[in-house]
Parts: sequence; C-alpha cells; structure tokens
Amino acid sequence: MFLFQPKEQRRDTQKLSVWSKLCYAFGGAPYQITGSALGFFLQIYLLDVAQLDPFYASIILFVGRAWDAITDPTVGFLVSRSKWTGIGRMMPWVLCSTPFAVLTYLLIWYVPPFEGGKVIWYLVFYCLFQSMQTCFHVPYSALTMFISSDQKERDSATAYRMTVEVLGTVLGTAIQGQIVGGVSNCPTEPENSNSTNVTMNTTIVSLEDTKRAYLLASGVICIIYIICAAVLFFGVKEQKESGRKTSTPPLTFRQGLWVIMSHGPYVKLVIGFLFTSLGFMLLEGNFALFITHALGHRNDFQNILLVIMLSGTLTIPWWQWFLTRFGKKTATYCGILWAVPFMILIVSIQSHLAISYLVSVAAGVSVAAAFLLPWSMLPDVVDDFKVQNPDVHGHEALFYSFYVFFIKFASGLSLGISTLSLKFAGYVTGECSQPEAVSLTLKILVSPVPIVLIIIGILVIMTYPINEERRKGNRKLLEDLLDSESETSELGSSV
Repeated sequence: MFLFQPKEQRRDTQKLSVWSKLCYAFGGAPYQITGSALGFFLQIYLLDVAQLDPFYASIILFVGRAWDAITDPTVGFLVSRSKWTGIGRMMPWVLCSTPFAVLTYLLIWYVPPFEGGKVIWYLVFYCLFQSMQTCFHVPYSALTMFISSDQKERDSATAYRMTVEVLGTVLGTAIQGQIVGGVSNCPTEPENSNSTNVTMNTTIVSLEDTKRAYLLASGVICIIYIICAAVLFFGVKEQKESGRKTSTPPLTFRQGLWVIMSHGPYVKLVIGFLFTSLGFMLLEGNFALFITHALGHRNDFQNILLVIMLSGTLTIPWWQWFLTRFGKKTATYCGILWAVPFMILIVSIQSHLAISYLVSVAAGVSVAAAFLLPWSMLPDVVDDFKVQNPDVHGHEALFYSFYVFFIKFASGLSLGISTLSLKFAGYVTGECSQPEAVSLTLKILVSPVPIVLIIIGILVIMTYPINEERRKGNRKLLEDLLDSESETSELGSSV
C-alpha cells in the first residue's frame, strides 16, 4: 500500500512560523549594521580622525570594496560546492566566520599609535573584514532558497528580513552617529581670540575623545553582531532539497559563471540595480561630509542620517504591500524615482535645517524600496532559471554572490573616485572649514551624479522580462515539479 501526502498538506508543511521568519531576518542585521556604519562614517573617519590623505583614503575605500567584490563570487562558488552537514550547507559558513568578522571589524576603528603603517593597517583589516563578512552574508543570502520551497513564504521571509535589515541600518547609524556625535574635532570658538594654545589643546583632547568614541561604537556593534548570528543559528532550520540532485559532474567556476550570466533576465536585473544601487551608495558614502561641510549642519549630521533610516524602516511594510498589489516592477519605478525630486531640492535651495530633515524623511522612503526590491526579485530570477534549466541544481549561491560582486566592485570604484575628487577639490584633512570647491564637489556627488545613475538603472529595468504573469507561471511549474519529485521519492521509499 502506497501512502502519498496530499499536495495541500505538503505545502502546509512548507509554511514558516513567524518565529522562524524573525530568526531568519535577524541574520541580515549584522551586514546592514556594519555596512551602514562603514558606508556613512568610514570616509569621514579616515579623513578627519585617522587623518589620512584623501588619496590614500580613496585607495583604501576602492581596494577594500574591490576585494570584497572579488571574494563574493569566490565564496559563492565554494558554498555551491559545499557538502551537506548536520547543521546544513550554509550554516557552517555563518558559524565559522562570525568571530573573525567581529575581531577585524573592531580593528578597523582603532587608530594605531604609529604613522608610517596606517595605510597598510586599514587596508589589511578592511579587506580581512570584508572577506569574513562575505563568508557570512553570501551563504545567508542563499539561505532564502533553503528555508522553504514555497515562493510566497520566501517572499514573506524576505520582507521580514528587509525590515530587520533596515532596522539594522538604523541601529548602525544610531550607535555610530550618537556615540561619535557626542564628541567633535572642531571646538567652539574660544572666548579669548588670542588663546591659540587653548584651542590647540582642546582640539588634541577632542581628537582622542573621538578616537575612543569610534572604538566604543564598534565594540557595541560587535556585540550585536554576535547576538544576531546566534539567533540565526539556533532559530532557523535549513531544509535540504528533497528529490533534487546536484549537477553531475559539478560545474566548474567558469561553467557556473557562464550558465548564470547567459540567463537574460538575471543580466538585466543585475545591470539595472547596479546603476540604481550605485546612485544610492554614492549618496550614502558622501552624505555625512555633505551635511557637515556643504550644509553646515555639523552638530546635526548624525540625527539627519538617523531620520533617513527611520523613515526607511517605517515604509518597508508599505512597500511590501505595494509590490504585492501592483507588482514588483511598478514598485521599483515608483519607489526608486521617489527620491529624485528631493535630491534636486537639497542642493537647489539655501541650507536650512528644517528642510534638511524634510528631505531626509522623503529620501528614506526610497531607501526602503532600494533595500527591499532587489532581494525580493532575485528569487524570481532563480526560479525562472530553474524552469528553463531543470537539470542544473545547487547553484543558487552563485546568483546572489555575482549580484553582490558587481554591486560592490562598481560602488568601490565610485567611492574611490569620489574621495579622490575631494583631494583635487582641495580637501584639507582634519580641518573644520573646507574650500568652496569642496562644497561644490560634494553637491555634485550627492545629487546630479546619483540621479543620472538612477535614471539609467530604471531604463534598464524596464527591459526586465519577468512580469507578474510570468512569475506566477514559474511558481506553478516549480510547485508541480516539486510535487512530482516528492511523489516519486515517496514511491521509491515505499517500494
């Protein structure tokens, strides 16, 4: 007698509890907490606290991001060839990389007591941290495909993840900004204009306080990193694909790259979000300096950054409803283009603190869309690939890792060039007031250039072929395929 589990019952067993989704979502927080702290504050830290020349700072930012980009497909390839263990295929990477990521992150924010090797110090530990972070985040990203085979459950878990990740950026911005914002390298004007020595001593003491504040903030973030990794590890059960066999023989790295890069929808999605992400990353990387030197809100920059992240967090659920109601492509157009008028406004009018806060609230709405949509659409591309290539399995991690590779490499290049442009504009390391050319350069880097990149990205995404009808058709085909494989597997075990 053969016992078959009904389709409806099998799909019910694929449903994830709210607790599982929350635990899965917590795993995305470390990447965003450290990413927001590095993205908003590393540039200004290297220039004004470590007091590196802008040329060397640009090298560190570019090489670090480029190295990070190279490690993504490498780790993705290694993950795709990993064998299943007692704790899963992705979880061992998460578990082993966490302590090394925490240690190297802490050392990035430590100013060594020597001058000659500072550049090497920051370059080495920045690259090491990026490597360890990649060993955590690439398997975690691919874990989306292994927590459930139900697309609705994956989309729901992705929405939980995006909410927690934006909360992570809020937390990273808040911790780094509020702790560091309490001290300043730029003292107030002395009561006696002739008290040059007093001013100099105040600046020196304040610089040491700032160094300690950055180190304290990094320590707090490291503790949160460990807690989130533990919640992910103990709260999520990785599911093994039943009835699926990996490609035999396994594809080489070059073959895997060729297979996924020849999939048209994936290429268009990556190129489109490459440009839009570059726009937002360029804005993020230069915004702290823009607020400080171009707008003159030195004492409020950390609060303005925090408002952006809070606004993004609050609108994530709304964007999840919007993409479910109107489709993911429509949500992409509306969400990402929403920021453009406000990016124009912030550089077009005279600096005013209230307007800066208003613009930051509006910008946060687009930040939420920019976070949610790429990670919500990547599983659709993977499903489309599976439908068109039913004999190729086990390469989900490569789709995620190569997407991150292109994003990080291009963003590293843009941040390196933007930091180098500050040197040509006459940026003076450690000075409280900068030349007018620096202010103009920062305005260009946070408005015209990102807007052009965003528009190019939207034009590319318009050619992306997976609409709602095709997405639902792919889901139906994969569900039928999974059901048939499950029945075949049960039949074999019964015999």
